[in-house]
Amino acid sequence: MVQNLSHAVMSQRTEPSDSLDDFPTPPWATRALLAHVVPKSDLARDMTCLEPACGVGHMSKVLKEYFKEVHSSDVHDYGYGVTHNYLRSESSPCYDWVITNPPFRLAEQFFWRSLTIARVGIALLTRTVFIESVGRYERIFSYKPPTTVAQFVERVPMVKGRLDRTATTATSYSWMLWDLRAPGPAGTRLVWIPPCRKQLEMPYDYPEGMTCVDKTMHQGQGS
Repeated sequence: MVQNLSHAVMSQRTEPSDSLDDFPTPPWATRALLAHVVPKSDLARDMTCLEPACGVGHMSKVLKEYFKEVHSSDVHDYGYGVTHNYLRSESSPCYDWVITNPPFRLAEQFFWRSLTIARVGIALLTRTVFIESVGRYERIFSYKPPTTVAQFVERVPMVKGRLDRTATTATSYSWMLWDLRAPGPAGTRLVWIPPCRKQLEMPYDYPEGMTCVDKTMHQGQGS
């Protein structure tokens, strides 16, 4: 049988309904959000941030480079952050920002939950196809469109269960940002995240690139 390598097929990433959908975010992709999308004024303040799908902490560790305080949780105990079901908790403290790479099938629920928690903004890393579908338009975008859709011009390779510096992908990703301080619907701004992986990727982002000091600090924070 000949493998179908068409872009349409390769761009699909289907997970079982009970899957944890653990596709760790390459740290450079989080830095890209903070370097090219989030207003610099927000990072200059003493703001707090929640990462509610933290996995082993790859995104949270980058957020700590920019925010005064970062709280991390996940529905599964990965050894980092607090084990907490973000979508089923009855109450939660508020944070200035909620920034996360949610399970794709739960991205809508993560958005609505984040609206009750975030004071300043929400940023979700999603497949670009998230902006499609009549249902999603009627449920979200027709009256609560993102303030900014930031499209990666480079591909962001994500591999199930691990970081892989050499991985490739046919899937396109973008950051979707809601500025909750905006007075009302003013349309969505489309921006492009320029090529930045070489500038924002650090050797210590990957276990094989760590020094002995890096490994000691990493083990103390969670794997």
